[in-house]
Amino acid sequence: MEKTLKDFLAFGKIYDEKSIKELNSLALAYVGDAVFELLVRTMVLKGNIPAHKLHTKSIKYVQAKGQKELIEKVLQSLSEEELGVYNRGKNSKPHTVAKNQTLGDYMEATGLEALFGYLYLLDRLDRLVEIFGEMIN
Repeated sequence: MEKTLKDFLAFGKIYDEKSIKELNSLALAYVGDAVFELLVRTMVLKGNIPAHKLHTKSIKYVQAKGQKELIEKVLQSLSEEELGVYNRGKNSKPHTVAKNQTLGDYMEATGLEALFGYLYLLDRLDRLVEIFGEMIN
């Protein structure tokens, strides 16, 4: 049986909306971190650029300080539900913090990642891309 990547990634078929909404905010952030990283890597991939330069370009977006600056651009446009997910992630208790990041930046970045994980798992990809586009522009 042939499966597409979209079929494989169709988490809505594995989890129902209620179970996604009940996931721990750090679990949402875990998934959201990967989603955000993939969006950034796709965005910086322009032309024939060496891998180390791609990495350098993406760092400013994926480090906690960069994510904090990006989420601040869109907070006003988030729905009440999205803001709630962001705040749950932001207010979660991290087990570790990167030594080169502040706790405040790290917590806001965790909120962003929780939101991205939430939207991804609910298959709200249009909204996810819309928010990402607002952040980058």
